[in-house]
Amino acid sequence: MLEKGKISLIQMTILVMLFSLGSAILIVPTALASVAKQDGWISAIIGAGLGSLVVWLYIAIGKRHPDKTLIECCEEVLGVWAGKLVGLLYVQFFFLLATLVLRNIGDFITTIVMPDTPIQAIHILFLLIIMMGARLGLEVIGRTAEIFLPWICGLILVLMVFIVPQMESYRLAPLFENGFNRIIYGSFSILSIPYLELVVFLMILPYVNHRHKAGSALLAGSLLGGGILILISALSITVLGWEFTARHAFPSYTLAKKIQLGEFLQRIEVMMAIIWFMTIFFKLTVCFYASALSIAQVFRTASYRPLVLPLGMIMVILSLVVYPNIVYFREFASKIWTSYAMVFGLVLPLVLLLASLAASRRRNKGSAQEQGAGSNQEQAEAGS
Repeated sequence: MLEKGKISLIQMTILVMLFSLGSAILIVPTALASVAKQDGWISAIIGAGLGSLVVWLYIAIGKRHPDKTLIECCEEVLGVWAGKLVGLLYVQFFFLLATLVLRNIGDFITTIVMPDTPIQAIHILFLLIIMMGARLGLEVIGRTAEIFLPWICGLILVLMVFIVPQMESYRLAPLFENGFNRIIYGSFSILSIPYLELVVFLMILPYVNHRHKAGSALLAGSLLGGGILILISALSITVLGWEFTARHAFPSYTLAKKIQLGEFLQRIEVMMAIIWFMTIFFKLTVCFYASALSIAQVFRTASYRPLVLPLGMIMVILSLVVYPNIVYFREFASKIWTSYAMVFGLVLPLVLLLASLAASRRRNKGSAQEQGAGSNQEQAEAGS
């Protein structure tokens, strides 16, 4: 195994939860409101439900191949060459996902926090930390997530406690004004970000202690992350209104600006920025780590760590050309990414599971025929 470290079930649950929040906590409310309008919170609930079914698919694959990562599973089920081809496709999916997440960081900081800072400097500084985390390995990543969890949960709790009194229920009316089709279409936003992206954790499941319970940790983390996304989306619509939420690139950050307690507690939207920085750090680290590990397994190298530096250099360049501006990204996320993620997060895993089931059935049938032939031979010898 290229990865020697192990993470606990709790660490796995935390990583999945933080990954699920990641970039979604800032961009998903916009996507939901732009499609389903005031019914965006209903779309979030439906999308989380559909996402849980997708997670069950990943759990089924993990149970059938508990000692194999996604890349190793592809080679075992599909054969060496077909498996390597599919593995290379997943390499580019993980790497592109990491690149998009890195660009999200640069766009947020240069748009909201430090508009005069070159985006290249933001990418390089943040990626240096990501590369360090990837080189230290999965065990260190898991322990770091465990340390940061109380701070993230505390900040989210403070945000919700202070913003709930500003909710206006009339902003949710009228229900189902745009029809159920728009609600279903809107649910694809949260399905694609983050649930279809959770396929990356099939690269991590074999390194979880108590592997027979690793699937439960994956499901629990996805449900926790989805629950928080539903709450953030509902708060954005009821406090800001669906029109503002749909127009603004980062509505949950603007939501935090609404917090005001008298004259002494104001402008604490930095809490949302801190939450997002920490959650997106873990999402980007997991994606970058999976990219390096999957390349090493496809080409059977001795270690993934020598790949960290060249991959980081490529990612800095790719992050600058992956999309030209935020408007283009919103179009890409709403019209292209869902279909693209569906291929790698649903279609290919489903094909992999069906192929694995078919191979097992053939093996069982062949074994039964061999046992039947052996039994007939024994009876013939006994009769003679």
